[in-house]
Amino acid sequence: MGIGNTLKSDDGVGPFIIKELNDINSNNLVLVDAATAPENFTGFIKSEKPSHIIIIDATLMDEKHGHIGIFNKEDFGNVNMSTHSMNLSVLIRYLEQNNLFKILFIGIQPESLDFSLELSDIVKKSSYELIDMLKSFFI
Repeated sequence: MGIGNTLKSDDGVGPFIIKELNDINSNNLVLVDAATAPENFTGFIKSEKPSHIIIIDATLMDEKHGHIGIFNKEDFGNVNMSTHSMNLSVLIRYLEQNNLFKILFIGIQPESLDFSLELSDIVKKSSYELIDMLKSFFI
């Protein structure tokens, strides 16, 4: 699941990565571009009965621009999300009701959250590194 606002530069990194992964042909992978409203996809996600959920978003971590951080659900309280109408930990608790799955959150430190349709160069570079890594798992 990619989360973010594609109108605000690096905040759109989650949807950007999901779009770039669309060429993966796997029956074991469902890609969701949740934009700024991941709560709108809870019914769909629950119906898929996933074994794992990977959430990708721009994340303010006080790290270098483009830094990729990987967190488990226990770390969510220590990570600052960029633009969501629902707190991510609330979303996860709802999804976990009557469902067993492993969850991983991947955040990329943004350089810019200004209005722009383009990712910054450093975040785009990190995005492609992450895309290559994810493709190696699913191809």
